[in-house]
Amino acid sequence: MEIQGLHGRLLADLGPAIASGEIPEGAVLRSEELESRYGVSRTVVREAIRVLEAMRLVASRRRVGTTVQPREAWDVFDPLVIRWRLEGADRPAQLSSLGGLRVAVEPVAAAMAAGLATADQCRELSALAVELTVTARSGDLEVFLGHDIAFHALVLRASGNEMFAHLSDAVGAVLTGRTEHKLMPHHPAPYAVALHREVAEAICAQDPERAEQAMRAIVTGALEELAPTLGASK
Repeated sequence: MEIQGLHGRLLADLGPAIASGEIPEGAVLRSEELESRYGVSRTVVREAIRVLEAMRLVASRRRVGTTVQPREAWDVFDPLVIRWRLEGADRPAQLSSLGGLRVAVEPVAAAMAAGLATADQCRELSALAVELTVTARSGDLEVFLGHDIAFHALVLRASGNEMFAHLSDAVGAVLTGRTEHKLMPHHPAPYAVALHREVAEAICAQDPERAEQAMRAIVTGALEELAPTLGASK
């Protein structure tokens, strides 16, 4: 998700600063100061604040102003919030929490998809599994990432659970962050690519146990690959 325009550039500065704690909880953002500092109009500032409010990073109250909210209030599933947290010192905690979420949800989603996926979804999953194999061998991580995001989002949708499907943006954000911050090997591990094929085959064969086991191996393996990064933060 990209936010364009002047308010997008303002957000690109304010968002990471709030997510990293550089602008701490309780700090008051004053429109006049932001207009002067960034050389933008009141309308641009208002629009940027509106977006931050939607993410619950800030709250505006009359006679108080716009105040940075505690982390517990944030919309931690928003893809931009995830991206901003991954850009700063909070990266290990963000990777750990999202990794835990994936372990809890994606294997169950794969098992459900094995009973509910449509013929079109099965064909698409199988095609994506092939594309992942091809791009992994070529080392084209950017194209691989696109296929990987599409694969996991499709499994979540095919589960038939709208709550799971809604998590696809969060999963996509963490997959993107792993690639952008060079936490992925140049050539994705062959075992992980093979497991994606296993998930696709199991879902299409309507084998929920096999689908769940293969997806669990994918997400736990991804978390284990991040262990050095998470350990370095302690």
